[in-house]
Amino acid sequence: MTLPDLLPVIHVVDDEAPFRRSLLFLLESVGWQAVGHDSAEAFLLAAPEMQAGGGCLVLDIRMPRISGLELQRRLRAADSPFPIVFMTGHGEVELAVQAMKNGAVDFLQKPFKDQIFLDTVERAVQLSLERHAANRRHQEAREVLDRLSVREREVARLLALGLANKEVERQLGIRDNSVHVHRLHVLEITSTGSAAELARLILRADPNGLD
Repeated sequence: MTLPDLLPVIHVVDDEAPFRRSLLFLLESVGWQAVGHDSAEAFLLAAPEMQAGGGCLVLDIRMPRISGLELQRRLRAADSPFPIVFMTGHGEVELAVQAMKNGAVDFLQKPFKDQIFLDTVERAVQLSLERHAANRRHQEAREVLDRLSVREREVARLLALGLANKEVERQLGIRDNSVHVHRLHVLEITSTGSAAELARLILRADPNGLD
């Protein structure tokens, strides 16, 4: 992985070229990578991926053809990892409130101070890193549990709920010795040492895994 891959990448979507360039210059002046897009269509066409260093989308709320709110809707539908910071003009607070309800990190009313802008972008970048870490933990937990057989996953769930071997035996209709063998294998494969640790692993893989 090269150094640029570790830097946040900020995507700025605004149809006003001079304003867009000024934001790109500001972001690059503090060491971030910044990419400009003159429309929502251009951003969708580029289809950028989230980099390891995190990043976010700085998005004008009112643009021709595809608005900022419509782009936000499409990205949410596609489960995009990019946190969004909206920029709004005078009298667009109602639209900004709608954007916040739909998951935007924040909105900034033009004109805004440079430091307020940078602080808001920093929060969005940190959120992207937290999401990435959570997704990685989720995927790692799923991969561990996928190494268990169907029967072992059934035993693991009941053990995570705090059931003793005898109770697991009754619920699954298997012999106690089989439960003991399954239990040892489950704990070995998952590298867990208690029902609580096993429960945390299952919930990382699936928040509804113990329902």
